[in-house]
Amino acid sequence: MRTDTGHVFKLEDYRASDYLIPATSLDFRLSPDATHVTALLTIERREGVAAPAPLVLDGDGLTLLGVAIDGQALSASDYEATPDRLTILKPPATRRFELRLETEIAPSRNEALMGLYRSNNVYCTQCEAEGFRRITYFLDRPDILSVYTVRIEAPHNEAPLLLSNGNPVERGALANGRHYAIWHDPFPKPSYLLALVAGALGKVAGSFTTMSGREVELGIYVEPGKERLAGYAMDALKRSMKWDEDAFGREYDLDVFNIVAVSDFNMGAMENKGLNVFNDKYVLADEETATDADFANIEAIIAHEYFHNWTGNRITCRDWFQLCLKEGLTVYRDHEFSADQRSRAVKRIAEVRTLRAHQFPEDQGPLAHPVRPRRYREINNFYTATVYEKGSEVVRMIRTILGPETFRAGMDLYFERHDGEAATIEDFLKVFEDVSGRDLAQFALWYHQAGTPNLTVSSAHNAAAKEFTLEIEQSVPPTPSESRKRLMHIPLAFGLVGADGKPVAWDSVEGATVDDGVIHIRKRRHTVRFSGISERPSVSLNRGFSAPITLSVQQKPDDQFFLAAHDSDAFSRWQAFNTLLTDALIAAFRQILGGKQPAFAGRLAELAGRIAGDETLEPAYRALALALPGEADIARDIGKGIDPDAIFAAREALARAIAEANRAAFSALYDSLVDKGPFSPDAASAGRRALRNILLDYLALLPGGAGLAARHFAAATNMTDRAAALAVLAHRHPGTAEAEEALAAFEARYRGDALVLDKWFQIQAGVPGARTVDKVRELMRHPAFSIANPNRVRSLIGTFSSANQTGFHRPDGEGYRLFAETVLEVEKRNPQVAARLATALRSWRSLEPGRQAKARQALLDMAKAENLSADLRDIVERTLA
Repeated sequence: MRTDTGHVFKLEDYRASDYLIPATSLDFRLSPDATHVTALLTIERREGVAAPAPLVLDGDGLTLLGVAIDGQALSASDYEATPDRLTILKPPATRRFELRLETEIAPSRNEALMGLYRSNNVYCTQCEAEGFRRITYFLDRPDILSVYTVRIEAPHNEAPLLLSNGNPVERGALANGRHYAIWHDPFPKPSYLLALVAGALGKVAGSFTTMSGREVELGIYVEPGKERLAGYAMDALKRSMKWDEDAFGREYDLDVFNIVAVSDFNMGAMENKGLNVFNDKYVLADEETATDADFANIEAIIAHEYFHNWTGNRITCRDWFQLCLKEGLTVYRDHEFSADQRSRAVKRIAEVRTLRAHQFPEDQGPLAHPVRPRRYREINNFYTATVYEKGSEVVRMIRTILGPETFRAGMDLYFERHDGEAATIEDFLKVFEDVSGRDLAQFALWYHQAGTPNLTVSSAHNAAAKEFTLEIEQSVPPTPSESRKRLMHIPLAFGLVGADGKPVAWDSVEGATVDDGVIHIRKRRHTVRFSGISERPSVSLNRGFSAPITLSVQQKPDDQFFLAAHDSDAFSRWQAFNTLLTDALIAAFRQILGGKQPAFAGRLAELAGRIAGDETLEPAYRALALALPGEADIARDIGKGIDPDAIFAAREALARAIAEANRAAFSALYDSLVDKGPFSPDAASAGRRALRNILLDYLALLPGGAGLAARHFAAATNMTDRAAALAVLAHRHPGTAEAEEALAAFEARYRGDALVLDKWFQIQAGVPGARTVDKVRELMRHPAFSIANPNRVRSLIGTFSSANQTGFHRPDGEGYRLFAETVLEVEKRNPQVAARLATALRSWRSLEPGRQAKARQALLDMAKAENLSADLRDIVERTLA
């Protein structure tokens, strides 16, 4: 485990390496405790670098066995070696030479799951961001592009399958029951994309014919016996390949494309060239074991990793500061794919909910950073919602500003100009400037400046002059290390809606550039005047969530109710109702703090009922609309002095009021939505289940609710319905006979399926209330729980700390103490997972003083732990700063 050196990497310090490695040959002789790695590196001194500049290679915990240059072994005086660095003091004067390195590593003892490790007797790798240096010494940075040839040797009975990047070249038998395989990837790639998998795995085979007629062999490898669970992933892969050809003109370039599913994995998946390695939760699915959300995630993540073949692999990042160049762009691409596969409106709402739940708090807290950071101590901690989700929104804004045709032309030029290169954000923006003729310098601040911009908007109507005016003012709140902010270019999509619900046209507009339904906000203040408007319209703002901003709109509730019923933009219609719900919840929160019973306007519950029964709306859309804002979302909007118990009570009161007002209608609709045919994971079927299950959640608050949920659980024929009913029982009726019986039945049914048991852990970790702390401690002693498995840890500890506001924030601080103890225990094995968990305390300053003090103490306890890893120390110290 790397401890913190305190070194800060800065964007302005980037310089190209003195040396390149145009070709790399790796030979692995696999053994659990002593894998022998031979690396033959073709080293080339960059033109213009004086000879003989020392050659410094990165390592991490390596055991060096030998070093040779051009076939001649080096003496100890020719180099300096530590487990974390190898320096060739006087490289040859010739510009090009071959460096041979021999190292020994122990995959079975690699609990950090970075580099080469073993998962259930399967060897696999995870090299992004800096895992390759745990395999051999190398220039382990993304701007070193090399053509790789990999030879793998292992006992045939232990590892009959030997996979790596690229195309298979040769395989054969050796003495003593061993065998080998050789793979070659003709496309230069950075070291973080190296992949190796070896073990006994089952295969689901497929094929895909590309747009030029090439036949590509497809393989998905899973634990033997689980092949039947990979069919949906294979179908998603084929759809992804076809979509990328149609939407972006991108054709796959190798003869084979393989996916491997493993159970121990730090991330969701990894886009290694031609050999994607996946957390098995994002590959394995059928109706008995996976929810509709699981199917949707598999579809999206399969697509995301495949799309990286061009946005990440063929064109990679110059340095890790440019991480958003591959991740933000590829998230945008997978979002567009999912929108085309499912419902664009529903997908957009889900994307925004995710952004607000995870990225907005990041932008508003101590961990705030630009989409392209300017400095970091530990790069693993910058795989964040800002880089991924906000990065995607920045790409979407480029498309909004330029229009779809010009955006596509810019993407085509990007692929043409930078194929085979390690690029920067400046390179990316330049192609759009070149195809459009626009200056994107101000827009580039979205990459360079942290924080969520806010627009304050007011309106006025002059009936006599037939003039409607919008006063718009922008501001960006200060963030750590950035107290003064520059003005942004914000594309604000909008609509003016008449009393009949139809769009209102205008004769002319002045005060800002307005085109294709978008106001371009570039100054601090804009007065936008629309002429030719005889009656005051309602204003629909940030349609489609055209910019990742917050809005402060001086608007009457009547306008919000009107837009929630009549806005033609599906997102803005949802937003109007969500705003009404949020405002009601914040008011109820304040009433509860003041010792009063919360009261809600009757028309809010009435509107919920109308939305639920509106058959012109997709069921999935109605389900999302009926979902109350989350407790963390409400806390974010309140800002300071947060009492999670009061927020929980406000939510429960509003949910109960909506249920009581719509009892008969909700019951009838619930009954009408029963699945009548065989299970299908398609979007329409999933939407009907989503609507029925949220209606169950409301109805469970009424008398007889526990019995209804128990019957739903017993009658369920798929995991979506079964897990939903179990969550309703556990969360709405904790400790009741119905809840306990259902939990026991679920555990007994799925005892041998780790991924399904993760749902069981997750549901119990999310049970509201003070008692859940003790339950989590109990579940950590369950035979199926493992502190070494990231999925188990995330399902129990991650859910408890990030999704259980009342349990985690227990007033006596016991939730924080359990959390800190567990994070430190996880860190001993896996610093990366521990650091991700620790971000749950990023908003501790928003809590009321009592909880705030106890949360701070938990952070201090972690900070003073001995030998703290660089990953965890970075998060803890920035959170405390």
